[in-house]
Amino acid sequence: MSKETTLYVIPTPIGNLEDITLRALRLLREVDVILAEDTRTTGRLLKHYEITQKMQSYHIHNEHKALAGIIAKMQAGQQVALVSDAGTPAISDPGFLLVRACREANIRVECLPGATAFVPALVQSGLPNDSFVFEGFLPPKKGRQTKLNSLRHETRTMVFYESPHRLLKSLAQFKEVFGEDRYISVSREISKLHEEYITASLAEVEQYFLNKPSIKGEFVLVLSGSSYTPRSLTDQS
Repeated sequence: MSKETTLYVIPTPIGNLEDITLRALRLLREVDVILAEDTRTTGRLLKHYEITQKMQSYHIHNEHKALAGIIAKMQAGQQVALVSDAGTPAISDPGFLLVRACREANIRVECLPGATAFVPALVQSGLPNDSFVFEGFLPPKKGRQTKLNSLRHETRTMVFYESPHRLLKSLAQFKEVFGEDRYISVSREISKLHEEYITASLAEVEQYFLNKPSIKGEFVLVLSGSSYTPRSLTDQS
């Protein structure tokens, strides 16, 4: 019996190339084509593990146009893997449209467990993680303030992704909306050489980055909910 045609959604390392599963490597070697957000970035990963499978570019600028062709290939029996530049596809990266199209075409979809940036950032933050909301990237301009205002009274821990050139803008807006005493944990370059974490009040974290000569890397911001009180303020024992 031939293997059922499947779209494999495969997480890739967010920094350290060792952070990939044996199963992911096996499937990347077995599929007919690998859909890559940036073939140059994925190419470095494949070269490191001596994987020579064919790649096809699949990113935010061509995903609508490419859908029909990819579905046709899979209906013809091709096995396909979807990867992003780093982490799990469809989490603030292309992937949702293709997964939905596969479901509509009755094509099997299998998402492997693996790397994603917000999980280690949330866990190491020391902020409550039994219940949280993942907001991804805030709108760059239109709707940004409205989105933040809608979260003003959110009691759960909130998780955001942010780029280096918008970090200070986000911290200033957070301070304005949530108050300078609200706690935040900022994770930078997770699993990479210059990995860095800082957890403190919004005022303290903003000042920390204002004092830096340059801000580089990818950031995850973990913001405490409105009901959170740091233990240091309540523990008298």
